[in-house]
Amino acid sequence: MSEPKPSEGDKPETVETNGPGPEAANEGTSGGAPGPAAGASEPLKAQAYVDPEIAAEAQLAAWEAERSDLTDRLMRAHAEMDNLRKRTEREKADTTKYAITRFAGDMLAVVDNLERALAALPKSEAMEPQTKALFEGVELTAQDLRKALERHSVVRIDALGAIFDPNFHQAVMEEENKEVATGTVVRVLQEGYRIGDRVLRPSMVAVARGGAKPVKAAAGAGGWPEQSGEAGSSRAKSASDDTTGDTGNDTGQTG
Repeated sequence: MSEPKPSEGDKPETVETNGPGPEAANEGTSGGAPGPAAGASEPLKAQAYVDPEIAAEAQLAAWEAERSDLTDRLMRAHAEMDNLRKRTEREKADTTKYAITRFAGDMLAVVDNLERALAALPKSEAMEPQTKALFEGVELTAQDLRKALERHSVVRIDALGAIFDPNFHQAVMEEENKEVATGTVVRVLQEGYRIGDRVLRPSMVAVARGGAKPVKAAAGAGGWPEQSGEAGSSRAKSASDDTTGDTGNDTGQTG
């Protein structure tokens, strides 16, 4: 008798395994170095011991350095802002003080022409009434114009009798004169003017030569050269009176 064939339902089940087969196991054992055992942990690295007190001191030193740097930056920024404020105030004051420099320079030509007109016709009692009225009108106009300029800090430079100073004078000629020191201004050809602390126009002068050796001019009030003779004496007296008055005021405030 023939044996019955097994049906599809009676076939034996094939069991699959996730692990490596015998061949893979043989390869692992036969070739190369063996790998680490399953579940084994890596060795721990050695760490240097840090004293907490030393670490705290290092951190504190770092904070101190950072604070010093920030403080220095703050002080520098404050100083820069203070300098900027002062420079801005100074520039603003200069702009206000010297705003009319160009206009004042143009008005000096008008003053010169009025003074030339007065010099060409000296005032005398023999003048006709109309001529005398015209002369007085021109004279008053010149005075008012000079006063208007003075109100805006445009004042005349006193050159006559002073030692020549290239900062304030422009010498156009020399005159033989042994009665005064060499370099003394003996004649003013054109008046000079200043506005505040700046020279608006230097004085055109004639200086003496052939006299004694000139003495260096001493700076007067405001840094302007002192004059010799009566003009210098009166100017020095005025500066001395101002100083005395200021000293008295300071003494009164102290008391």
